[in-house]
Amino acid sequence: MKKAFVTGGSGALGQALVRKFVECGWDCAFSFRRGVKAAKALTLECGAKAFEADLEDAQSVSLMAEKLESEFGSPDALVNNAGRSTAMPFALLEASDWDDAMSGNLKSMFLATHALVRSMIRRGSGSIVNLGSIAGERLLGVPVTYATTKSAVRGFTLSLARELARYSIRVNAVAPGMLEAGVSSLVPKLEKEEYLRYCLAGRTGRLEEVAEVVEFLAGERSSFVNAQLIEVNGGF
Repeated sequence: MKKAFVTGGSGALGQALVRKFVECGWDCAFSFRRGVKAAKALTLECGAKAFEADLEDAQSVSLMAEKLESEFGSPDALVNNAGRSTAMPFALLEASDWDDAMSGNLKSMFLATHALVRSMIRRGSGSIVNLGSIAGERLLGVPVTYATTKSAVRGFTLSLARELARYSIRVNAVAPGMLEAGVSSLVPKLEKEEYLRYCLAGRTGRLEEVAEVVEFLAGERSSFVNAQLIEVNGGF
């Protein structure tokens, strides 16, 4: 049975991802930090294993990786889903706000990947899927910090894919559009109406629709897909 590890598994999209991997026959584990109740409920619901960790702290991630290896095993697929967003206008940002955003969305992705990719390198196979956002690909009224971090996902994905190709490790990214839940719930009403006006699907996306694409990229059915950013936005 293939093993998948999802960061930020207690959030709205994270839970959908974990459920999808389990549904598709994967042995799945996930990390969480704040959503203790949600994490426990998810483990009881689908049998996925939960690992508590602060993904912005190198020591915490290292300890999590050791525990994951001993209790779950080396994952065949890593999904970098953990992140956060705050609706703070640029003019009101403090340097600490900027640092927090970079740490929450980029440092966490770096630390989790850095800790888990070594086992993939030793094995000579693996798949990494990074969660971006339409906010990093389009001109939208979203916080500058969030758009910046999500735009950086593309560069991280392309460069890492090039470096890890020699070890038969694929690296792709998924950029969801506006969804029915998760960070999209923070989008102002006018911005949401604007999105729906130009979205060919005429609606927001379902979490499960993003999870479908992520699971596909993580598995062997997408063996010829590498260094790609797949937009799941209903046609926007």
